[in-house]
Amino acid sequence: VGVFYRAPEPGAAPFVDTGDLVSPGQQVGIVEAMKLMIPVEADRGGRVVDVLCPDSTAVEFGAPLFALAET
Repeated sequence: VGVFYRAPEPGAAPFVDTGDLVSPGQQVGIVEAMKLMIPVEADRGGRVVDVLCPDSTAVEFGAPLFALAET
């Protein structure tokens, strides 16, 4: 469906990384689809325990991008 980016621009720090706490609705990445940059938001809160999708990787709709642990 698109390409997943972990940071707002090349060379910038990622939106979130392993160990970070995220809140529901917090932006955690971007998916570029058909030249549109679509924000990716956390659907729930928790601590990022793993990044499942590397930066600049093609992704499908519904693909898991991060593993979260409840806090």
